[in-house]
Amino acid sequence: MRLLKVLGLFLCALALCSIATAGVNKMGIHDVSRVTFSSAVRVGTALLPAGEYIVRHSMEGQDHVMVFQNVEGKEVAKVKCTLVPLAKKADKSEELYQLNAGNERVLQELVFRGDTSKHVF
Repeated sequence: MRLLKVLGLFLCALALCSIATAGVNKMGIHDVSRVTFSSAVRVGTALLPAGEYIVRHSMEGQDHVMVFQNVEGKEVAKVKCTLVPLAKKADKSEELYQLNAGNERVLQELVFRGDTSKHVF
């Protein structure tokens, strides 16, 4: 019984440590964030419908990659990005768009509150 209590305390401490380190990584960005698009947005070659997305930043070799997944869990788009350092930690999340010839909003930059780098597509 005592062993179970010690094991339980150890697991709780381990969980708290992992939560504490799950924030911003060494590149100054969150590994997982959320973004809501009020209308359809082109990200790379994919056209994302309006809605809420979970955005995961990962590395594929030397490439920075953003994976956009709708909140239902379906992967929608996988796009390479470039990290550009910000002068200071971002006070708010921001998206920068450009209109293409088809009058679609194309995502150019993405900044998440609390990050010290922005994602440029």
